[in-house]
Amino acid sequence: MSNATRERESSSIVVDIVREIANAQRDISSECCATSAEQSINDLLGNFGGSAGFDTVPIMLYNDLGGIFRGYGVAPGATPGTLGPVAASYYFRVKAVYDDDAAVLELLRSPADITLIPDGVDDQIVTGLAATGLCFTVDLTKFAHITTLPAISAFLTGTTGPTA
Repeated sequence: MSNATRERESSSIVVDIVREIANAQRDISSECCATSAEQSINDLLGNFGGSAGFDTVPIMLYNDLGGIFRGYGVAPGATPGTLGPVAASYYFRVKAVYDDDAAVLELLRSPADITLIPDGVDDQIVTGLAATGLCFTVDLTKFAHITTLPAISAFLTGTTGPTA
């Protein structure tokens, strides 16, 4: 058996959870922890009590040394073909997961957060996290730990464009 086949068969827990979240968000599907991947996915799917209007399970990712991952995105500029401000976040929405364990993640940010690049997770406003439209691609096998937050509605009505 090749190393690639062996690696594919022993998929990491981060890859498995992110893939499950992506599937649940796309499909909008006991007792467990109040905040866990299973609970957040159940909340997203409306299990145990009907739909709550949630569309996102926010996640945070960590490397094998326990360091938290901060993702970056660049908003389009006001003039077509120009770049706007760089924004960063420690909170993400899964957009897609591919067979090679790559994933497209979207920055989640509060529209009230005026700090575009928070120095640390404690410096970022977590209340009212919203989809930004700012996406990037990661190799999920490079992460050792994932924190899932309770399911939310990340698509605020009445907003337009990225909230960077």
